[in-house]
Amino acid sequence: MFSTIKNIVKHSEFSLVSNEHSLYQNLYLILRDAINKKIIPDGTKLPASRVLAKDLTIARSTVVKSYELLVLEKFVISKQGSGYFVSAPKVSFISFNEKEKKNYKYPKISRKAKLFSKYKYISTDNFSKNNVAFRPGLPPLDLFPVKKWKNLSNSYWRETTPTNLSYAPSEGLDSLRLSISNYLKLYRNIDCDYNQIMIVSGSLHSLYLIGNTILDKNDTVIMENPTFPRAYNLFKSLKANIVPCNVDGYGMHIKPLKQDKTKLIYSTPSNQYPLGVKMSYERRLELLQWASTKNALIIEDDYDHEFSNWDDPTPSLFSLDVESRVIYQGTFNKLLHPSLRLGYMIVPKYLIDPIKSIYEQSSRFVPSSTQEIMSRFIDKDYLNHHLRSVIETAKERRALFVNYTKESLEIKDSHEGLHLISKIKNGTSDLDAFKKLLNHNVVAYPLSNYYITKEKEQGLIMGYSSVNNKVMKDKTAVINSILK
Repeated sequence: MFSTIKNIVKHSEFSLVSNEHSLYQNLYLILRDAINKKIIPDGTKLPASRVLAKDLTIARSTVVKSYELLVLEKFVISKQGSGYFVSAPKVSFISFNEKEKKNYKYPKISRKAKLFSKYKYISTDNFSKNNVAFRPGLPPLDLFPVKKWKNLSNSYWRETTPTNLSYAPSEGLDSLRLSISNYLKLYRNIDCDYNQIMIVSGSLHSLYLIGNTILDKNDTVIMENPTFPRAYNLFKSLKANIVPCNVDGYGMHIKPLKQDKTKLIYSTPSNQYPLGVKMSYERRLELLQWASTKNALIIEDDYDHEFSNWDDPTPSLFSLDVESRVIYQGTFNKLLHPSLRLGYMIVPKYLIDPIKSIYEQSSRFVPSSTQEIMSRFIDKDYLNHHLRSVIETAKERRALFVNYTKESLEIKDSHEGLHLISKIKNGTSDLDAFKKLLNHNVVAYPLSNYYITKEKEQGLIMGYSSVNNKVMKDKTAVINSILK
């Protein structure tokens, strides 16, 4: 790939000084050929006519004529005030096709990569911006305080020093870890040493680090049934032996399991995902006792605690644990917005070094700027104010959703959170309903996909909090017209 247009002109099979055409036509042919061959990628901004003219030692008017000819032929578009941008004609081709024809030999893909491919989560929608309603896991994105975040960001970049642009510790900045420690103490009654907190990009990042630290091939992981599909697929990709544990009205019921050798237990006690059951206090003690007997560790995925414990707080497994068996993880991605890519976990002290070693040799660290801005966002109490607004708005939108869909859906009672389970009144299977709704830019995840046993319940997992009132009315009308 050539680094400059000047080099592209120099190495082109067409000559800039050919007598067959005028100078501007020669330049046009060179640029057109480079665009067709993808040497100049689609969307690339071409150099300003004055700059290219200087580089090629030709008149500026020559460059302008060449550019205008490319515009006329629709190889380039002109944006007033911005310049010229490549807009290559769309041609169908098979990427890598030419290389494959030559039958080059390549190393085999690793077994681990094949497992990750085999067990990768089959996305139930294409994550298009048109498919926000009613995708689970999204907070009210329209409430995010963009101006406050922007002001904090501007302040950070005004004050930053060259040192802040260097590498950062994998475990995270002390400032953010202290802020999270204080935040959890105040809002979750969790008392921990901030040195136990590790900053990650999200829940799956935490699980990847934990899984690679704890699990060997065929080690047993007990998971709630139904469960978070991405977590299940991650553990399967690490060659773990998955044992399902049923969930009833009191949460994960682990006592009947006769599993002798267990290394890890994955749980979502505050708001079981996806059923929305809050684990009772007695079940939490039972789970801790069972783990102690089996010498197992527990992952407490508290992804939804801000919404699930606001009015009726229940002690976390981490705070009830007296043996350092619980790894607690939380995320800001489901609280603020998914593109933030910021979460945290509290790990037992004996796991800090091994997890850190894997972290340092893989993804390294979360950007320091994001960490510092988040720390200030917490310390200035912006997070608390945002939480109150989100909770109030989510309750209003939930009530609207239930009212608007009563013709076609039966809403299952569940603990407060940002999603709910609905039953389809006309008996359509959840997979069929999902496909039909997605064709109309409505997202509803099929509950049956979340079970890890052959026995599956039917239903739709639907998020409502990210949908404003106008869109809510329009999209629920679509649901009723399809599923009534």
